[in-house]
Order: sequence, then C-alpha cells, then structure tokens
Amino acid sequence: MLSGIRTQPFQLGRGPLSPGSRAGLGAALALLALVSAMELAGRASSHRAGSDGPTSHYLALMAAAPILAAALASWWVVLGVGVLATAVGAAFALAEPATALVSAVNVAAVALATAIASAVAAVRQRQAEKIAELSRLASVAQQAVLRPIGPQVGTLAVAARYISSTARAEIGGDLYEAMDTPYGVRMIIGDVRGKGLDAVRLASIVLGSYRHVAYERADLRAVVTDLDRAVARNVGDEDFVTAALVEERGGTLTIVSCGHPSPLLLRRGAVIPLEPPAPAPPLGFMPVVRPRVERLEPGDRLLLFTDGLGEARRDGEFFPTADRAWRLLGHGTVADGLASLETALVEWVHGRLDDDIALVLMEYAGPRTGVAAAVPSWEVGATES
Repeated sequence: MLSGIRTQPFQLGRGPLSPGSRAGLGAALALLALVSAMELAGRASSHRAGSDGPTSHYLALMAAAPILAAALASWWVVLGVGVLATAVGAAFALAEPATALVSAVNVAAVALATAIASAVAAVRQRQAEKIAELSRLASVAQQAVLRPIGPQVGTLAVAARYISSTARAEIGGDLYEAMDTPYGVRMIIGDVRGKGLDAVRLASIVLGSYRHVAYERADLRAVVTDLDRAVARNVGDEDFVTAALVEERGGTLTIVSCGHPSPLLLRRGAVIPLEPPAPAPPLGFMPVVRPRVERLEPGDRLLLFTDGLGEARRDGEFFPTADRAWRLLGHGTVADGLASLETALVEWVHGRLDDDIALVLMEYAGPRTGVAAAVPSWEVGATES
C-alpha cells in the first residue's frame, strides 16, 4: 500500500511528548509569558503614577493558555499548563493585597478554564486515538485484499502502486492482481463503484473469484463471465465494477475491458492507448467482451490504471498522462517508473486527489530462452486437430 498523498496524525504516546503536545506547550508558555509581562508592565505603570486603584488588568487572560494548549496537546500537558497559569496568577494576586477580590476572581477563572480545557483535551485525544486505530485497521483490511505483487511474475517485471485520496484511511474499491497461470501471466485491474467498507468487500469478492478462475478458465472471456456472475450475486442494482484483464502468453498480449480505462502501451518512445475493438459494460451488467491482441516486443511496457488517474486535475486541467507517460515510466525499473509517475501526479494536483488510484506497470523482456512460444488462450482448442 503506497500513498504519496497523506498527512500523518499526531503520534500519541511516542516519546515524552508528541509533536502536537510540544507545539501546544510551546504556544501556551509563550502566551503565558506575554500575559505575565503585560501584567508586570501594567502594575509598574500604575505604581509610577501613584494610583491607588486596581492594578490587575490582565490576569484573566491567563485562562487562554490552557485553552490554547487544548487545541493540540494531550490532556496532562493542558493540565500542567493550567496549574502553572493558576500558580502565576495566584502569585500576582498575593503581591497586591489591595486588589485581592478582583485577583481572586481572575485566578478562579483561570482554574475553571484549566478544568474545562483539560476535559476537552481528553475527549479530543480519545477521538484522535480512535481515528488512528480506524486508519490502521483500514490499512490492514486493504492490505489483506491487495496483496503485494512483483517484482517478477512469470516472464514479466511487474510493479503496483496504490495512491489514496484521503489522509485518514487508505481504503477504497480499487483492485489489482497479477499471477503466473498455466495460460500465461494474467493481470486484472478494477474499480468498484463507491468507497468505504462496502467497496472493499466487493473488491475482495472480485479478487477472490479472479484468483480462482484465472487458473481454471483457458479463455479470458470465460473469466469475465465468471466474474460478472460473482459481482451480480453481491451488488445492488446500481453497483458495478469496471475492470481490465490482461494476459501475456508467449509474447502475445490479450486485453479485454469491461468499462475500464484503456491500458497504455509504451514502445520505443511512443505511447499507444490499447482501445478495445468494441465497448463493453462493467462487471455486473453482463458484459460481452471482444479481445484486443498485440504482439509484444522486448522492452515494451504496459500501464494499467484506474480512472482516478484520468480524473486528476488542477484548475480544471487534467493530468497529461499520455503526453508524459514515456518520460515518467520509460526509465529504470518498473517500480522506478511508478514512483516517478506518482511524484509528478502529486505535484500536479498540489497534493489533492478526488479519487483513489491504482497503478500496475509491467515490462516484457522477451521470450524465455529455449522455450517454445505458447498458444494464446483464445486459440486454445482452435489449433488442436
């Protein structure tokens, strides 16, 4: 699971103080020092003027110190700041017996603010811990669905990357898989309509079915039929899954698409969209697919992606995937290529994505030495006579 677009929540319980507690403590102490300086300056000015009236003007502002700390720090840091503010206020009050009543009211206000701020900080901290735990569980759930693939699957170098659009939890309905089967290397990439646990549940159903039928069905069209039945049994009338299935067998590439963005073939500096011969609806709507067949050349790379990549934009301008694909994906290993694409994408959208993105990049190195070219799956049976 990889996400280039995320912000880590404050890590509670790591070290003596979390980053949030340090920031809150520093801001609160700075405010406390400022109010103390203002109080001292006010009293000094009153004494020089020979005033017999009240000289305590700023003690009540010390209540802002624990309240400020409560926005970031843990409850015990807030309580410590409040106790310090109350003690400083009490010291100022005792230093001016003539204003004891006014000062006592101000000190009481600081103590009350401390109690309230500590309670607020405790509630906020519990909520932050719950969010962190939910984020961890979501990540674990999706990792169970999207197991790592690569770096080598059969004769292909393969890398995958998942970019989450949300900082709180890496959870969505994008899916991918690559396996070395008796019918060649087979890959799937898909996108479940919707988000959240329901999308993850449906993605797990699709992947579970695919991991079984990819080994059992010789023809990709039969694989699509089985996946469509699995989806139809588990979704509502408006739910569906777009998917693209790819098979590499003996240097021949077969692609079928069910309402999914077309893969991009990168060959000798050119980027070729592999559009299907005819459109087909997503899984769940009984797609009838027609395969697209390409003969691979050594060094060819194929990018599979979900529609989050095509929808990534800034100021209304979409990310120019086809224009920049070769420059970003044509260097180094396939993992290097995906890393470059993610970096460029994050920079393009300024860290704000509208949808999750799944990416799979494969490279064909050429046929295995001494191994006869295998018969592509759609020809199995046709050549037997």
